[in-house]
Amino acid sequence: MTTGPDHTAVADSVKRVVIAESRLSLEPDQIQDDEPLSGDLLRVNSMGFVGMLVRLEDELDVTLPDDLFVGRTFKTVDDLVEVVAEGTRETEAL
Repeated sequence: MTTGPDHTAVADSVKRVVIAESRLSLEPDQIQDDEPLSGDLLRVNSMGFVGMLVRLEDELDVTLPDDLFVGRTFKTVDDLVEVVAEGTRETEAL
């Protein structure tokens, strides 16, 4: 059985994808966990969010079920990290 990415790897991937979506030249460790996804630094809109999820699935080699995102609000980088980490754990369990 293969093990999926750990929480640190998920956080790093999410931050890299969010940086790319916001068209910034930063390193993942320069983004705080509580940084707003749509604020002064990061500029993630709803269309960009969908594209980010596809890139995260590719980068982490997981399939994130659509229902994982239903009814959730994503305000900060950490909100997204937590859900993606949950999705990778669910993928492992299958």
